[in-house]
Amino acid sequence: MFAVGDYVICSNKGVCVVEDITTLNISGVDKEREYYILKPLYMSGSTVYVPVDSSKETMRYVLGCQEAKELIAAIPEVPLLVITNEKFLEQTYRDCIKANDCLELVKMIKTIYQRKQKRIQAGRKVTAVDAKYFHMAEENLYGELAVALGLNRKEVEDYIAKVIDEKGLMVEKL
Repeated sequence: MFAVGDYVICSNKGVCVVEDITTLNISGVDKEREYYILKPLYMSGSTVYVPVDSSKETMRYVLGCQEAKELIAAIPEVPLLVITNEKFLEQTYRDCIKANDCLELVKMIKTIYQRKQKRIQAGRKVTAVDAKYFHMAEENLYGELAVALGLNRKEVEDYIAKVIDEKGLMVEKL
């Protein structure tokens, strides 16, 4: 069970802070059921209500600082997604987002970046699906890493590049 003040990742809402754990006095809602009241950090004005006993919403703690640093150090070795059929591309991306896992987001960002580069080299535009999911993956990953590392979200990409560069590791994007 999470506590008030905890930073959590809630499904596709990104980083949230647990503001309260309480029952809701809303018509049509079970008055005995407890809910987490979550405030997304990067969606101002939003509030998310998640039943404490919900199996539908995936919630987990934000990575710790050390876990975030280990993930960043491992980026060059993270494999790309295996896409065997372009017809299932968007479903593969959706599954990565739904997994609520930083490693899956890294795989997705690396895969889409490589796909973008190939299309650009061939004189073609980036697909709308790739652009949409690339943005979602970056927002989710960088938001979580920012909280874990105590950085501003805009600083995360440069931080990753610096860490990888200092280690003499090669990575195309991230």
